[in-house]
Amino acid sequence: MSADGVAYTLITANRNYSSWSLRPWLLMKALDIAFEDRIEPFTKPVNYDEFRAFSPTGQVPVLIHGNRTVWDSLGIALYLADRHFGVWPKNEAACAFAQCAVAEMHGGFSALRNQCTMNVGVRVAMGPLDAALAKDVARIRELFEQGLEQFGGPWLAGPAFSVADAFFAPVAFRIRTFGLDVGKGQAWVDHILAHPAMREWEEAALAEDWREQSHEEELVATGQITADYRQQ
Repeated sequence: MSADGVAYTLITANRNYSSWSLRPWLLMKALDIAFEDRIEPFTKPVNYDEFRAFSPTGQVPVLIHGNRTVWDSLGIALYLADRHFGVWPKNEAACAFAQCAVAEMHGGFSALRNQCTMNVGVRVAMGPLDAALAKDVARIRELFEQGLEQFGGPWLAGPAFSVADAFFAPVAFRIRTFGLDVGKGQAWVDHILAHPAMREWEEAALAEDWREQSHEEELVATGQITADYRQQ
């Protein structure tokens, strides 16, 4: 709930697939910002018409605050930062790093997004990475290691969880699913995967019994599925 006493409603999609949804959901959970949790699942490859009923872009996540609709994971994070402490790090240098990292994640890493679809409940053996994906993974490794070394960890921008961690949380699931090598950055991956809210998200993902065909086809095209921990 915000400082003005008006309740938040956060609209997200499937826990197993929706990487964009995870970002504000985790941010609000980690910072103890109360909200009503509303799930609108993906039921087909394109859900635009159905989602337009509550989202101006036809996409999730969406934050409802009174009569105000806030869309896009970055838009939601910025909106919350104006109303709640802890979204950005207090340290000026750490805050600058977090702002750049969030912007980079929001607008970049297209090869990782396209080739390593988020699927929380499975493990996949991939072949050699192509040049574009290898470049993305190398940059993620560099960024993680820089944040941990410069600000002392255990979070990306220092001792406290921030929006930088929330924005890279879906990447942590992807790293585990596809066995990507992020060097010393694996310490952060292990740390965030152990966060109670991340474990809550994962448990919900594993319990989901619906499947969206296009997401499943993307997964099979990526490599060989070696384990599937989802409800069958």
